[in-house]
Amino acid sequence: MTQEISAATGPVLELGPGTGVFTTALLKRGIAQSDLTLVEYERDFAALLQDRFPDALVLQADVREMWKTALSACFFGSVVSGLPLLAMQPDDVHELLEGCFSNLKPYGAFYQFTYGPKCPVPAEILDSLGLVSKRIGWTLRNIPPAAVYRISRRHQPMALIEQRRA
Repeated sequence: MTQEISAATGPVLELGPGTGVFTTALLKRGIAQSDLTLVEYERDFAALLQDRFPDALVLQADVREMWKTALSACFFGSVVSGLPLLAMQPDDVHELLEGCFSNLKPYGAFYQFTYGPKCPVPAEILDSLGLVSKRIGWTLRNIPPAAVYRISRRHQPMALIEQRRA
């Protein structure tokens, strides 16, 4: 889930961190706690996350409302999501991705964990927002099998793409 993310990526927004499994993996990748913003809906999980990661910004909020909070002026290098997109209404998924990509740096990507057999974002939504998805990881050891998709802008400035490859 976190293999493409490093300290050089910039601040990371994590959606639906739960108990912090991906958060811990991000820290192991060199992301500073102070560069993490964790948005968790469940109050108990948010309190647990604040205890475990005291230097991270933890917001107990609904992701549909998060851009109306202190995040309204924030920009991120990556978004890591464990949200159950397959269970969300298509309009909510569209609005979520639109908001995230409005607050992502030009080279930024949205990383989505899923148990579904394909990208959990419908092709129509990706197309309407100028996005593409690519499966970048999967494991059969999970029951059911799990996959990670990178969702990014269809057209990124070439200079930034070349810079990422270096």
